[in-house]
This record gives sequence, C-alpha cells and structure tokens, in this order.
Amino acid sequence: MTEGSIAKNIWYLALPMMVGNVLQDLFNIVDMIFVGKLGPAAIAAVSMSGILLMLVMTVAIGISTGTVALVARHFGAKQQEQAENVAIQAVFVGILSSVVLGVLGYVLAAPVLRLLGAGKDVVPLGTSYIQITSVGAITIFLGISLNSALRGAGDAVTPMKILVLSTVLNIGLDPLLIFGIWKFPRLGVAGSALATVISRGVGLLLLLRVFLNGHSLLHLKWRRIRVDIKVIKRMIKIGVFGSLQMLIRNISALILIRIVAIYGTSAVAAYGIGMRLRMMVMMPGMGLANASATLVGQNLGAKQPKRAGKSAWLTTGFYEVFMVSVGVLFIIFAKDLIRIFNTDPQVIQLGTTYLRFLAPTFVFMALSIVLGRAMNGAGDTFSPMNITAVSFLGFRLPLAYVFAQVLKLATTGIWAGIAVSNVVQGSAMAWWFKKGKWKSNQF
Repeated sequence: MTEGSIAKNIWYLALPMMVGNVLQDLFNIVDMIFVGKLGPAAIAAVSMSGILLMLVMTVAIGISTGTVALVARHFGAKQQEQAENVAIQAVFVGILSSVVLGVLGYVLAAPVLRLLGAGKDVVPLGTSYIQITSVGAITIFLGISLNSALRGAGDAVTPMKILVLSTVLNIGLDPLLIFGIWKFPRLGVAGSALATVISRGVGLLLLLRVFLNGHSLLHLKWRRIRVDIKVIKRMIKIGVFGSLQMLIRNISALILIRIVAIYGTSAVAAYGIGMRLRMMVMMPGMGLANASATLVGQNLGAKQPKRAGKSAWLTTGFYEVFMVSVGVLFIIFAKDLIRIFNTDPQVIQLGTTYLRFLAPTFVFMALSIVLGRAMNGAGDTFSPMNITAVSFLGFRLPLAYVFAQVLKLATTGIWAGIAVSNVVQGSAMAWWFKKGKWKSNQF
C-alpha cells in the first residue's frame, strides 16, 4: 500500500469492499421480501427495529474508525506488534460495548418501540426482533472490530470472502426459520433476527480462526492478549467523533422525514424511493472511501504524506467519474427510475423532481464521502464531524424547513435544501482536505 501503483492499490482494496457492500444490500432486500410475506405488521416491526439498531451501529462505526486509523498507521510504519495490539484492544472494546448495549437493547426494546408509536400488533414482533439481536450483539461488534483491523492492514479480500459465506448462510436460513420449512420451527419475524445472528456468529468464528492461525496479515497471539488502556483511549478519541458524525446524520434524517411527512404519504414514498436510489449509487463510493482511509493511514505511517494525499485525490477522481455518469442518467431517466418502485402518478412526479435536484450534487457527495473517510484514516475525525454538523444542522434542516414552509415551496423546497447542503458539505470537505492539516495529525 505504501509503494507501487497507487491506482492498483486502490482497486485491490476497493473492489472486495464494493462486493461486500452490494452483498449486504442484496441481503437486506431479500430479507425484507421474506418478512413482507408475513404482513404489514411484520414489515413495520423490522423497519422500526432497524431505526433503533442504526443507533447501536453508531458505536460500532466509532470502533471501526479508530481501529482502521491506528492499525493502518502502525502497519505503514512496519510496527507489526503494535498493529496487532490495536486489533486485540478493538476486541476488548467490542466485547464491552456488546454487553452494555445488548443489555440495554434487551430491557428497553418494548418501551422504546411504544415511544416511537408502534401499534399493539407491532410491539411484540419488534421486541422479539430487537431482543434476539441484542443477545447476539457480540457478533456485530467483534465482527466489525476484526474486519476493520484487517482492512487497516490492507486485507479487504478475507473480510469479503467471509461476508459472502455468512450472507449466503443468512439467505438460506431466512425462509427456514421465518416460515418453518422442513423440520425448522416457524418463528416469523424472530426467525429473521435469529438467522442474522447465527450467520454473523459463523462469520465471527471464521474471522477468529483467521486471526489465530497465523496466516493473516495480523496474528493474535494468546500470550499478548491483555488490556492496554492507553491504546483504548486513543481508539476512543478517534472513534467518538466518527460515531457523533453518524449520529448527526441519523438524527437529521429522522427530523427531515418528519418535515417531508407534512406533505403526505406520497411525499414520504417519493423521498424513500429517492433515498434508496441514493444509497445504491453510494455503495461503490463506500468501498473507495474505505480504501482511501487505509491508504492514507498506511502512507502517513510510512512517512509519505504526499503519497497519502495523492492516494486520496486519485480515489476521489475514480468516484467522481462514476458519479458524473450516474448523475446524467438520473437526470435523463428520473421518471423511469421512480416508476420501477411505484406507479402512483403523484409519487412519480415528486420523486422525479427530487432526483433532478439530487443528481447534479453527486459530484459534491463524492468529495464528501471519499475525502471525509480519508481524513478519518489519518486519525482526524473531528474535522469531518464538524463539517457534517454544519452542513446538516446549519444548512439542510433549516433550509428545508424555510424553503418548504416559509417560502411555500413545499417538497420542492425540501429537495432544494438537501441539494444545497450537499454542495456545502462537499466543498467544505475538499477545502479542508486541501489545507493538509490532517497530514500532521498525531495520536
């Protein structure tokens, strides 16, 4: 990662992560199809549970961000033992987080669902889903911790292979446990959660085997397994702002959907479809962004800040080419894309307008996604968090409300507010990255 062709290194890291992202997205679609056959209450239960689980994931993202930054920096500096120690500490943090959040999730599942307004038919279904997931929380946190350590070391292939196996297992177990096929019990929504926990558990066991057998880039040796408070503090210091950034995004999304809901079910449906399409075009970007984090971290560790910056900009360039191409297609075929998901004339009209506001800002989204993650790889999570906070809380939400309610532009005003915030965030991220202060970040 610190020598040879930068472009080759980018794609060596990015392609496996892209495949992993697509697989995860595919599983979510298949899972919802199976759950959907159980009726509206089941869909509502899984959807509302997903909102709560996203809050849990903010902690996991923080652990991941800190782990990648530290492992990459040590690995680039040829400090093998220190890199492996970071992986060990990530495991300890993952275990502690899974116990605390698992207990809270199990106990508070039903009250929180009621607080969110879940109906009487939804609460028991959602409660069982959250409680089973909470019991298996360790599979989430340890899986993310170990995967992040491997990515930081420059191995994106092993996590992808394990994700492929666990995803196939998950898709296979879903119908068996949801519908009670063959000799399996019919568990409904709970079966979906159990299938996910089992498949994640199998994936975790495979990851542990990789780390303990001595054949991976990182090797966890039993004699070195001990708590290192100093490293954990460094990991938390880096990761906490990554978690806050995701929390800001999630809270903003909840507030924004409330503003959209003022204009009716069709507006919510149009926005939801638009967000789904937006996530699809972001999948390649997340793979490239994670690659940039590893490359920046390792090259800074190798005392090659210029190569680190060049890696980030080249990665951004690759994603920009993709986003410009997709943006043009979104503008031209906006109506057809919305029609794939819904044939209601009003939904199509609102969704088409949304996509045509969103698509021209794809180039700014590319800047934000890749350069923000590149700074995370350098250990600077504070700057991207601040830029995100200003963009979302200072521009997106206020402008969406003012344009829609005060200027009476309705949903068009909301779409305009989103577009402006994308431009602000991407421009600010590029400006701050170009200043280069992240190159001297010490931790």
